[in-house]
Amino acid sequence: MEIPKKGGIFSKHLLTALLLLVAGTLPGQSAAAALPNTTEDNKQVITGAERMPVWLPYLRGKRAGLVVNHSSRVGQQHLIDTLNNLGICVSRIFAPEHGLRGGEADGALIVDGQDRKTGAPVVSLYGKKRKPSPEDLDEVDVVVFDIQDVGVRFYTYISTLYYVLEACAEQYKPLIILDRPDPNGHYVDGPVLDMRLRSFVGIAPLPIVHGCTVGELARLFAGEHWTGGGPPMLKVIPCLNYTHQTPYNLPVKPSPNLPNMRAILLYPSLCLFEGTSVSVGRGTNSQFQVYGHPDFPRDSFWFVPRPNEGSKYPPHEGWVCKGYNLCDLNINALRREHRIDLHYLLDFYRQFPNKADFFLASGYFDRLAGTYSLRRQIEAGMTEAEIRNTWQEDLEAFKAIRNKYLLYPD
Repeated sequence: MEIPKKGGIFSKHLLTALLLLVAGTLPGQSAAAALPNTTEDNKQVITGAERMPVWLPYLRGKRAGLVVNHSSRVGQQHLIDTLNNLGICVSRIFAPEHGLRGGEADGALIVDGQDRKTGAPVVSLYGKKRKPSPEDLDEVDVVVFDIQDVGVRFYTYISTLYYVLEACAEQYKPLIILDRPDPNGHYVDGPVLDMRLRSFVGIAPLPIVHGCTVGELARLFAGEHWTGGGPPMLKVIPCLNYTHQTPYNLPVKPSPNLPNMRAILLYPSLCLFEGTSVSVGRGTNSQFQVYGHPDFPRDSFWFVPRPNEGSKYPPHEGWVCKGYNLCDLNINALRREHRIDLHYLLDFYRQFPNKADFFLASGYFDRLAGTYSLRRQIEAGMTEAEIRNTWQEDLEAFKAIRNKYLLYPD
C-alpha cells in the first residue's frame, strides 16, 4: 500500500495509522459510542409525540400527511406504524434530507417512493423540490411534523419546517407540530443570518445556534411573518417536564454524521470547517469529533477518511489528515459552554501553512456562517472577543424576538 502524501509532509507513523484506519478505527480511541436509549434526564421528559391523547383526536377521520424521518418515534415504534395500527389514514409522507429512514448521506438527493407498510406515496423534500406542491397536499386534510432537530441554523430540518409551514398556509391545511427537545437549546449564539446569503443551510434570519425547539421555531416563523401564504393554522403539542436547560440525550442519532451527543454538541462549532478545506471526520466513525488536513503541520493525531454510511465521497478520501481529536471531551463540560467555540477555527487557521487554500472558493463558508464578515475577520487576525463583539447587537435583537415565542423556560 502506498502512503498518501501531499505538500511534501510525511510522518513515520502514517503507515500505522493507515493500517488502523482500514479496520475502521482511529488511533488512540475506540469506535464512537451509539446514542443511549434513555437516561435519567430523558425519563422525565415527555415528547409531543408521546402525548397521543392530546393530538390524536385531530387526526380521527382525516387524511394525514406526515413530515417524518427515522427519529419520528412514539416509544420504540415509528409514528407511521403507530398511526397505521390505530386506523389513521396516512395519505402522504414527506421525507427531509437523509430520507425517510435517515440512512442517506449528507447532501444526497432523495427520490420519491412509496412506504412499504401503508402504501402511501413518499414525497422527497430534499430532491427536485424542497416545498410540498399544491398537488402534494390535495389528498391531505392535516399535516403532522415530527422530526428531531439539533438547534442549529444550518441543520436543514428547520428549512424543511419553514417550507412545510409556508405550503400549509398557502393551501389552508392545518399543521400539527409534535415537539421534541433541542439538545443545543441551552444557549443562543453566533452571527444572525445576512439574508443576502439565504440558502437551504440558512433559511431565515437566525443566529447559528437559535435556542428553539421546532415548535418554538414554527411559532416564530409564523408570528414574525417570515413565511408566505398568510397566517398558518398551526398547533404545537409541547413537551412536558422540559426546560431549555434540561440535559437531553437523543434516543437515536438525528443524521448519519452526528453519531453521538458529543458530535451533536460540537456540531455548531465544528461545522464551520465544512466551508474550508479541513475535514471534520466525515468518512470515519468520529464525525464532528475530529478535524484535520493533509498539510497540517502536526502529526500527534491523524485519521484517514473512507467512504461510509454518512459520506460516499468524504473530503480527502484515502489521505492522511493530521489535526485534533476531541473524542475525550466531557459531554457535561460541553453542555456548560453556552457558546460557540471559535478557538478551533481560529487556531487551525493560524497554523495552516497555505492560507490561500483554507477557505473553499465556492463561498460555502459565508453561507454557513451567515455573514461575509467572519471569513474576513479570521483572515485579518481578529481575536475571538473582537469577532464576537461585531455580532452582539444583532444577537440581542434576535433574543428579544425569540422570547415572544418560547414554550419552555430558559
